[in-house]
Amino acid sequence: MSELDDLLDPGATQANDNVGFSGQQKSIPNANAVLVLGIISIVGCFLYGIPGLVCGIIALAMFKKVKATYLSNKPMYESSYKNANAGYICAIIGTILSALYFLFFIIILLTAASGGAFSRF
Repeated sequence: MSELDDLLDPGATQANDNVGFSGQQKSIPNANAVLVLGIISIVGCFLYGIPGLVCGIIALAMFKKVKATYLSNKPMYESSYKNANAGYICAIIGTILSALYFLFFIIILLTAASGGAFSRF
């Protein structure tokens, strides 16, 4: 290619950087499931924390397999890994919020079961 072609289309030489990549993006199995479960874990934290904990822990476990698949061929799975990574972040947030809400709920139940003994102080 000439210098003029490089100036007109600077990305043309970068197209061949991905050796072994056929150009088709594929979806990582369970990437969308991680995203959905991560979102459900945030919403589920308001239901006494139990559904949020369950969905968050499942999403975190599924993300390990998704990440291993992504690392095997990064260029092919780039777009779906972004969804899985967003689901991973949502799952972390949802799991933490659900655990805090569940602990708060347990403390409230223990206080109510003790007959309000803590309220005398």
